[in-house]
Amino acid sequence: MVVQLDTSPVSVTVVHAEACHFCDEAERELTSLAEQFALAVRLVPLDSVEGRSLVDLHRPAMNPLVLVDGAYFSSGRLPRKKLARLLAARASAAGLDAGRGAASVGR
Repeated sequence: MVVQLDTSPVSVTVVHAEACHFCDEAERELTSLAEQFALAVRLVPLDSVEGRSLVDLHRPAMNPLVLVDGAYFSSGRLPRKKLARLLAARASAAGLDAGRGAASVGR
């Protein structure tokens, strides 16, 4: 039997606004988390067509709007611990060691 692990990075989209300190903070936190987890972070300007479309769809109370794999995750200050728990759970479910990104095999 062959077991295939999903090692693709988690897609994180950040819709950010100019002069938004929560947006800047989210970028720094995601850069830090990317050292531990496989992340594909995409920054989308709020004033772009895509940014406006995402804001119209999700109606965030504050900036930045953060989506994980296309689904609403948060708005405003990024809840780093909550995101780290989600990423660790996904890595664990995929059979990955989140700290090293290596496949872990158990019997």
